[in-house]
Amino acid sequence: MISRSSMSRIGRFALTAALLTPLALVSTAEARASISLGISISVGTPPPPLPVYVQPPLPAPGYIWTPGYWAWGDAGYYWVPGTWVLPPQEGLLWTPGYWGYAGNVYGWHPGYWGPHVGFYGGVNYGFGYGGVGFFGGEWRGNSFFYNRAAANVTNVHVTNVYNNTTVIQNNTIINNNHVAYNGGPNGIQRQPTIAEQNWARDQHFNPTQNQMQHQQFAAQDRAQLAAVNGGRPQTFATPNPGAYHQVAQQHMQAQPISAQDRQMGRSFNTAAFQSRQANQDQRIANGLRSGQMTSGEAAQANRMQAGINQQVRTDRQANGGAPLNQQQRQGINQQQNALGRQIYNDNHNGNAVRPNSVDNREANQDQRIANGVRSGQMTNGEAMRAQQRQGFVDQQVHNDRVANGGRMNQPERQQVQREQNHASQQIKQENHNDRRR
Repeated sequence: MISRSSMSRIGRFALTAALLTPLALVSTAEARASISLGISISVGTPPPPLPVYVQPPLPAPGYIWTPGYWAWGDAGYYWVPGTWVLPPQEGLLWTPGYWGYAGNVYGWHPGYWGPHVGFYGGVNYGFGYGGVGFFGGEWRGNSFFYNRAAANVTNVHVTNVYNNTTVIQNNTIINNNHVAYNGGPNGIQRQPTIAEQNWARDQHFNPTQNQMQHQQFAAQDRAQLAAVNGGRPQTFATPNPGAYHQVAQQHMQAQPISAQDRQMGRSFNTAAFQSRQANQDQRIANGLRSGQMTSGEAAQANRMQAGINQQVRTDRQANGGAPLNQQQRQGINQQQNALGRQIYNDNHNGNAVRPNSVDNREANQDQRIANGVRSGQMTNGEAMRAQQRQGFVDQQVHNDRVANGGRMNQPERQQVQREQNHASQQIKQENHNDRRR
């Protein structure tokens, strides 16, 4: 255990050093206010989903876990590894930073130290930060006790431990899609409680010098850039900041961040392609549901969308799994533009039907594909296969109606129902097979 006097010296040094860095050239009062209430940066694109990783073991008694997060720099989003750090002084807890959507931008609310764990957007960072409060440990007098149910305290002799799974279960926000931001149509929907609003007025302290250096090293590590790793950083977590700094320096020397990396990073949006693809599927579903799009038109649109997904998949395979380069992105955008015009024309060409249960089910299937693509639960290959199947079913409905003067007989309805059941089962499996975009 670290004594109160040594912790106080660490706290004074860390806070003073932090305020002298370029990231915090403001007065102490202003820094505390900006950290607890303000937004330090605004970005037009959402952060990638949170990666799943294993918490390193506790390096020594007295350390507190700070979860990893997506930060923004001159090369776009980059992952800051989760790590164990010493608090500035006894009795303080870490409130993680979070991204919040408002006014069509994503704003970063920096983390801070304080006597309570305040609001951090409901983001489930794991390891005790389940979206509400912190339950990986607690202060009891001058000592910090670790909750074995959330903290990896297996490699050191720690007597200040307890085990409480109930408090974690009751304060964990289920986030199967690993969304990394609060608000907006697809973000985590949680508002601060009255207690969290009151805690925002507590005395807060900046991140320590080690924490700030930790983020600066991550910003210079090419392997941590989302535009390079596609949302899967090379270093997810580290036992302490110093251990990662050595790794980051090796990466910086072996392959520094280039001007092209910075250009790609600033324009890179891990959700851009899947959002646009999801929007196209959504427009097909809306057209079917309203009757503005016939089954034949939907079949053609689904085939075009499947072809685009096939192209994205082929490009990524050619890149060894890396994100698409600028030329490839431009080619995909051109194809999406053509599909967008086609869908618009189909929805405004006067070819309308009176939708029935068959059309509604077609719309529901396209809606489920859109949801899977938007959440990342469907890969490009899975979306391609789902759209090909749906295009086949749509074409079958179209052919049957043409052959029967606009109607379908009972055997034809039953056949389409069986095909839709099969397609529905496949969509369900693809959305729950743990393969993610």
